[in-house]
Amino acid sequence: MAVRIGIFGYGNLGRGVEAAVKASSDLTLEAVFTRRDPSTVKIATDVKVYKDTDLVDFEGKLDVLVLCGGSATDLPVQTPALASRFNLVDSFDTHARIPEQFKKVDAAAKSGSRVAVISAGWDPGLFSVARAYSESVLPQGKSYTFWGRGVSQGHSDAIRRIKGVLDARQYTIPRDEALDEVRTGKCPDLSVRQMHARECFVVAEEGADLKRIETEIKSMPNYFADYDTTVHFISQAELKRDHAGLPHGGFVLRSGKTGLESENNELIEFRLKLDSNPQFTGCVLAACARACARFAKEGRTGCLTMLDIPPAYLSPLDRESLIAHLL
Repeated sequence: MAVRIGIFGYGNLGRGVEAAVKASSDLTLEAVFTRRDPSTVKIATDVKVYKDTDLVDFEGKLDVLVLCGGSATDLPVQTPALASRFNLVDSFDTHARIPEQFKKVDAAAKSGSRVAVISAGWDPGLFSVARAYSESVLPQGKSYTFWGRGVSQGHSDAIRRIKGVLDARQYTIPRDEALDEVRTGKCPDLSVRQMHARECFVVAEEGADLKRIETEIKSMPNYFADYDTTVHFISQAELKRDHAGLPHGGFVLRSGKTGLESENNELIEFRLKLDSNPQFTGCVLAACARACARFAKEGRTGCLTMLDIPPAYLSPLDRESLIAHLL
Protein backbone atom coordinates (compact mmCIF):
# COMPACT_ATOMS: atom_id res chain seq x y z
CA MET A 1 0.00 0.00 0.00
CA ALA A 2 1.38 3.39 -1.00
CA VAL A 3 2.52 5.82 1.70
CA ARG A 4 -0.02 8.65 1.96
CA ILE A 5 1.73 12.03 1.83
CA GLY A 6 0.49 15.50 2.76
CA ILE A 7 2.36 18.67 1.77
CA PHE A 8 2.17 21.66 4.13
CA GLY A 9 3.18 24.78 2.21
CA TYR A 10 3.24 25.10 -1.56
CA GLY A 11 6.18 27.22 -2.67
CA ASN A 12 9.28 26.13 -4.55
CA LEU A 13 9.97 23.31 -2.10
CA GLY A 14 6.36 22.13 -2.00
CA ARG A 15 6.38 21.86 -5.77
CA GLY A 16 9.61 19.85 -5.53
CA VAL A 17 8.04 17.38 -3.11
CA GLU A 18 4.95 17.09 -5.32
CA ALA A 19 7.09 16.16 -8.32
CA ALA A 20 9.12 13.65 -6.28
CA VAL A 21 6.01 11.95 -4.90
CA LYS A 22 4.51 11.73 -8.40
CA ALA A 23 7.69 10.00 -9.60
CA SER A 24 7.58 7.40 -6.78
CA SER A 25 5.30 4.41 -7.23
CA ASP A 26 5.23 3.67 -3.49
CA LEU A 27 4.16 7.20 -2.47
CA THR A 28 0.87 8.95 -3.13
CA LEU A 29 -0.08 12.59 -2.58
CA GLU A 30 -3.28 12.91 -0.56
CA ALA A 31 -3.56 16.66 0.06
CA VAL A 32 -1.79 20.02 -0.10
CA PHE A 33 -2.25 22.59 2.67
CA THR A 34 -1.64 26.33 2.28
CA ARG A 35 -1.94 29.55 4.27
CA ARG A 36 -3.22 31.25 1.11
CA ASP A 37 -6.73 31.07 -0.30
CA PRO A 38 -6.82 27.50 -1.73
CA SER A 39 -8.79 28.70 -4.76
CA THR A 40 -5.79 30.80 -5.83
CA VAL A 41 -3.25 27.95 -5.60
CA LYS A 42 -2.81 26.00 -8.82
CA ILE A 43 -0.80 22.81 -8.41
CA ALA A 44 0.70 20.43 -10.95
CA THR A 45 -1.39 17.39 -9.98
CA ASP A 46 -5.12 16.89 -9.47
CA VAL A 47 -4.90 16.64 -5.67
CA LYS A 48 -7.17 18.94 -3.68
CA VAL A 49 -5.69 22.02 -1.98
CA TYR A 50 -6.91 22.80 1.55
CA LYS A 51 -6.56 25.72 3.93
CA ASP A 52 -3.88 25.15 6.55
CA THR A 53 -6.54 25.15 9.28
CA ASP A 54 -8.16 22.10 7.65
CA LEU A 55 -5.17 20.00 8.68
CA VAL A 56 -6.89 19.12 11.96
CA ASP A 57 -9.33 16.98 9.98
CA PHE A 58 -6.54 14.81 8.54
CA GLU A 59 -5.20 13.10 11.66
CA GLY A 60 -5.09 9.40 10.85
CA LYS A 61 -5.59 10.07 7.12
CA LEU A 62 -1.94 10.81 6.30
CA ASP A 63 1.03 8.53 6.83
CA VAL A 64 3.55 11.38 6.64
CA LEU A 65 3.18 15.15 6.53
CA VAL A 66 6.00 16.98 4.72
CA LEU A 67 6.54 20.53 5.99
CA CYS A 68 7.77 22.90 3.28
CA GLY A 69 8.00 26.17 5.18
CA GLY A 70 11.06 28.28 5.87
CA SER A 71 13.63 27.69 8.59
CA ALA A 72 13.69 31.28 9.83
CA THR A 73 10.15 31.60 11.20
CA ASP A 74 7.96 28.70 9.99
CA LEU A 75 9.60 25.41 10.99
CA PRO A 76 10.73 26.44 14.50
CA VAL A 77 7.02 26.81 15.34
CA GLN A 78 5.28 24.39 12.96
CA THR A 79 7.36 21.27 13.48
CA PRO A 80 7.11 21.08 17.31
CA ALA A 81 3.43 22.03 17.12
CA LEU A 82 2.55 19.28 14.63
CA ALA A 83 4.94 16.50 15.69
CA SER A 84 2.60 15.18 18.38
CA ARG A 85 -0.21 14.66 15.85
CA PHE A 86 1.49 13.61 12.61
CA ASN A 87 4.48 11.62 11.47
CA LEU A 88 6.39 14.32 9.63
CA VAL A 89 9.49 15.41 7.75
CA ASP A 90 10.99 18.91 7.50
CA SER A 91 14.07 20.59 6.03
CA PHE A 92 15.08 22.82 8.97
CA ASP A 93 18.52 24.06 7.93
CA THR A 94 19.70 26.57 10.53
CA HIS A 95 22.73 24.49 11.56
CA ALA A 96 23.44 26.26 14.85
CA ARG A 97 19.86 25.75 16.09
CA ILE A 98 19.41 22.10 15.12
CA PRO A 99 20.22 20.72 18.62
CA GLU A 100 17.64 23.05 20.17
CA GLN A 101 15.05 22.18 17.52
CA PHE A 102 15.76 18.46 17.90
CA LYS A 103 14.99 18.53 21.64
CA LYS A 104 11.67 20.34 21.18
CA VAL A 105 10.54 18.10 18.32
CA ASP A 106 11.68 14.92 20.07
CA ALA A 107 9.59 15.72 23.13
CA ALA A 108 6.53 16.56 21.02
CA ALA A 109 6.81 13.47 18.82
CA LYS A 110 7.23 11.13 21.78
CA SER A 111 4.24 12.68 23.55
CA GLY A 112 2.04 11.70 20.60
CA SER A 113 3.84 8.44 19.73
CA ARG A 114 4.89 9.88 16.37
CA VAL A 115 8.04 9.95 14.25
CA ALA A 116 9.56 13.25 13.10
CA VAL A 117 12.53 13.48 10.72
CA ILE A 118 14.03 16.97 10.80
CA SER A 119 16.78 18.74 8.83
CA ALA A 120 16.36 16.53 5.77
CA GLY A 121 17.86 17.83 2.55
CA TRP A 122 21.39 18.03 1.20
CA ASP A 123 23.04 20.24 3.82
CA PRO A 124 22.02 19.43 6.46
CA GLY A 125 21.14 15.98 5.20
CA LEU A 126 23.15 14.15 2.56
CA PHE A 127 26.26 16.25 3.30
CA SER A 128 25.85 15.42 7.01
CA VAL A 129 25.87 11.71 6.16
CA ALA A 130 28.90 12.18 3.88
CA ARG A 131 30.78 13.93 6.70
CA ALA A 132 29.85 11.20 9.18
CA TYR A 133 30.92 8.35 6.88
CA SER A 134 34.15 10.13 5.92
CA GLU A 135 35.21 11.00 9.45
CA SER A 136 34.39 7.51 10.67
CA VAL A 137 36.48 5.88 7.95
CA LEU A 138 39.38 8.37 8.16
CA PRO A 139 39.63 9.40 11.84
CA GLN A 140 43.04 10.96 11.21
CA GLY A 141 42.39 13.85 8.88
CA LYS A 142 40.41 17.00 8.21
CA SER A 143 36.99 17.67 6.69
CA TYR A 144 36.01 20.46 4.33
CA THR A 145 32.62 21.55 3.00
CA PHE A 146 32.32 23.80 -0.04
CA TRP A 147 28.96 25.18 -1.22
CA GLY A 148 28.12 26.30 -4.74
CA ARG A 149 28.27 27.54 -7.28
CA GLY A 150 24.66 28.27 -6.46
CA VAL A 151 21.97 30.68 -5.38
CA SER A 152 21.71 31.19 -1.63
CA GLN A 153 18.05 31.98 -1.01
CA GLY A 154 18.71 33.23 2.53
CA HIS A 155 21.48 35.59 1.44
CA SER A 156 19.39 36.80 -1.49
CA ASP A 157 16.55 37.57 0.90
CA ALA A 158 18.92 39.49 3.19
CA ILE A 159 19.89 41.75 0.28
CA ARG A 160 16.24 42.31 -0.66
CA ARG A 161 15.60 43.69 2.82
CA ILE A 162 18.02 46.58 2.26
CA LYS A 163 16.34 49.93 1.61
CA GLY A 164 16.28 50.71 -2.10
CA VAL A 165 16.56 47.09 -3.29
CA LEU A 166 13.74 45.67 -5.40
CA ASP A 167 15.15 42.19 -6.07
CA ALA A 168 18.41 40.26 -5.81
CA ARG A 169 20.19 36.96 -6.34
CA GLN A 170 23.33 35.98 -4.44
CA TYR A 171 25.67 33.24 -5.62
CA THR A 172 28.04 31.37 -3.32
CA ILE A 173 31.14 30.40 -5.27
CA PRO A 174 33.75 27.88 -4.06
CA ARG A 175 37.32 28.95 -4.78
CA ASP A 176 39.04 26.55 -7.18
CA GLU A 177 42.45 27.17 -5.64
CA ALA A 178 41.19 26.13 -2.20
CA LEU A 179 39.55 22.99 -3.62
CA ASP A 180 42.76 22.10 -5.47
CA GLU A 181 44.81 22.55 -2.30
CA VAL A 182 42.53 20.26 -0.30
CA ARG A 183 42.74 17.63 -3.03
CA THR A 184 46.54 17.51 -2.69
CA GLY A 185 46.14 15.89 0.73
CA LYS A 186 47.97 18.66 2.60
CA CYS A 187 45.06 19.33 5.04
CA PRO A 188 45.39 23.12 4.82
CA ASP A 189 43.91 25.55 7.33
CA LEU A 190 41.51 27.69 5.30
CA SER A 191 39.47 30.72 6.32
CA VAL A 192 35.93 31.22 5.02
CA ARG A 193 37.29 33.97 2.77
CA GLN A 194 39.81 31.57 1.28
CA MET A 195 37.15 28.91 0.64
CA HIS A 196 34.29 30.93 -0.87
CA ALA A 197 33.48 34.16 -2.67
CA ARG A 198 30.07 35.80 -2.99
CA GLU A 199 28.60 37.44 -6.08
CA CYS A 200 25.45 39.56 -5.92
CA PHE A 201 23.12 40.68 -8.71
CA VAL A 202 20.92 43.51 -7.47
CA VAL A 203 17.93 45.37 -8.92
CA ALA A 204 17.71 48.78 -7.26
CA GLU A 205 14.92 51.32 -7.15
CA GLU A 206 15.24 54.19 -9.55
CA GLY A 207 17.30 56.92 -7.93
CA ALA A 208 18.53 54.70 -5.09
CA ASP A 209 22.00 55.32 -3.64
CA LEU A 210 23.92 52.45 -5.24
CA LYS A 211 27.10 53.11 -3.29
CA ARG A 212 25.22 52.90 0.02
CA ILE A 213 23.51 49.65 -1.02
CA GLU A 214 26.84 48.11 -2.05
CA THR A 215 28.45 49.15 1.24
CA GLU A 216 25.57 47.74 3.27
CA ILE A 217 25.82 44.42 1.43
CA LYS A 218 29.58 44.06 1.79
CA SER A 219 29.57 45.01 5.49
CA MET A 220 26.62 42.81 6.50
CA PRO A 221 27.76 40.60 9.43
CA ASN A 222 27.16 36.83 9.23
CA TYR A 223 26.41 37.13 5.52
CA PHE A 224 29.04 39.06 3.53
CA ALA A 225 31.52 40.85 5.83
CA ASP A 226 33.88 37.85 6.05
CA TYR A 227 33.95 37.19 2.29
CA ASP A 228 35.23 38.83 -0.88
CA THR A 229 31.92 40.07 -2.29
CA THR A 230 31.20 41.48 -5.75
CA VAL A 231 28.02 43.49 -6.37
CA HIS A 232 26.48 44.00 -9.83
CA PHE A 233 23.53 46.32 -10.39
CA ILE A 234 21.28 45.07 -13.19
CA SER A 235 17.73 45.58 -14.48
CA GLN A 236 14.73 43.48 -13.47
CA ALA A 237 14.57 42.17 -17.04
CA GLU A 238 18.21 41.02 -16.85
CA LEU A 239 17.58 39.33 -13.49
CA LYS A 240 14.57 37.49 -14.87
CA ARG A 241 16.44 36.52 -18.04
CA ASP A 242 19.77 35.45 -16.57
CA HIS A 243 19.05 34.50 -12.94
CA ALA A 244 15.59 32.92 -12.81
CA GLY A 245 16.82 29.46 -11.84
CA LEU A 246 17.83 28.14 -8.43
CA PRO A 247 20.95 26.04 -9.07
CA HIS A 248 23.20 24.91 -6.23
CA GLY A 249 25.47 22.13 -5.07
CA GLY A 250 28.83 21.69 -3.43
CA PHE A 251 31.48 19.33 -2.13
CA VAL A 252 32.28 17.43 1.05
CA LEU A 253 35.92 16.34 1.24
CA ARG A 254 37.84 14.40 3.86
CA SER A 255 41.61 14.45 3.54
CA GLY A 256 43.25 11.88 5.79
CA LYS A 257 46.16 9.59 6.55
CA THR A 258 46.40 5.81 6.87
CA GLY A 259 49.19 3.43 7.79
CA LEU A 260 51.20 2.82 10.96
CA GLU A 261 53.40 5.80 10.16
CA SER A 262 50.62 7.84 8.52
CA GLU A 263 52.50 7.36 5.29
CA ASN A 264 49.50 7.22 2.95
CA ASN A 265 47.35 10.14 1.80
CA GLU A 266 43.67 9.34 1.28
CA LEU A 267 40.89 11.55 -0.05
CA ILE A 268 37.11 11.08 0.07
CA GLU A 269 35.04 13.43 -2.07
CA PHE A 270 31.26 13.74 -2.35
CA ARG A 271 29.79 16.20 -4.85
CA LEU A 272 26.38 17.54 -5.80
CA LYS A 273 25.70 19.64 -8.91
CA LEU A 274 22.08 20.75 -9.02
CA ASP A 275 20.04 22.57 -11.65
CA SER A 276 17.29 23.09 -9.07
CA ASN A 277 17.94 23.23 -5.34
CA PRO A 278 14.23 23.00 -4.32
CA GLN A 279 13.43 20.20 -6.77
CA PHE A 280 16.36 18.12 -5.56
CA THR A 281 15.61 18.88 -1.89
CA GLY A 282 12.04 17.77 -2.55
CA CYS A 283 13.40 14.40 -3.70
CA VAL A 284 15.37 14.02 -0.47
CA LEU A 285 12.29 14.87 1.59
CA ALA A 286 10.24 12.28 -0.30
CA ALA A 287 12.84 9.58 0.39
CA CYS A 288 12.87 10.57 4.07
CA ALA A 289 9.07 10.41 4.15
CA ARG A 290 9.37 6.79 3.01
CA ALA A 291 11.81 6.10 5.86
CA CYS A 292 9.60 7.94 8.34
CA ALA A 293 6.63 5.74 7.43
CA ARG A 294 8.73 2.61 7.89
CA PHE A 295 9.91 3.71 11.33
CA ALA A 296 6.33 4.52 12.33
CA LYS A 297 5.14 1.10 11.17
CA GLU A 298 7.78 -0.48 13.40
CA GLY A 299 6.56 1.51 16.41
CA ARG A 300 9.51 3.89 16.63
CA THR A 301 8.78 7.31 18.15
CA GLY A 302 10.63 10.59 18.61
CA CYS A 303 12.83 12.81 16.48
CA LEU A 304 15.36 11.53 13.93
CA THR A 305 17.77 13.03 11.42
CA MET A 306 19.31 11.56 8.28
CA LEU A 307 22.22 10.41 10.46
CA ASP A 308 19.77 7.99 12.11
CA ILE A 309 18.26 6.55 8.92
CA PRO A 310 19.72 3.34 7.42
CA PRO A 311 20.20 3.72 3.66
CA ALA A 312 17.83 0.82 3.02
CA TYR A 313 14.97 2.74 4.64
CA LEU A 314 15.30 5.53 2.08
CA SER A 315 14.99 3.20 -0.90
CA PRO A 316 11.76 1.96 -2.51
CA LEU A 317 13.50 -1.38 -3.12
CA ASP A 318 13.13 -4.28 -0.71
CA ARG A 319 16.12 -5.64 1.18
CA GLU A 320 16.67 -8.58 -1.16
CA SER A 321 16.75 -6.32 -4.24
CA LEU A 322 19.16 -3.92 -2.56
CA ILE A 323 21.54 -6.76 -1.69
CA ALA A 324 21.29 -8.24 -5.16
CA HIS A 325 21.69 -5.05 -7.17
CA LEU A 326 23.37 -2.34 -5.09
CA LEU A 327 25.65 -4.18 -2.69
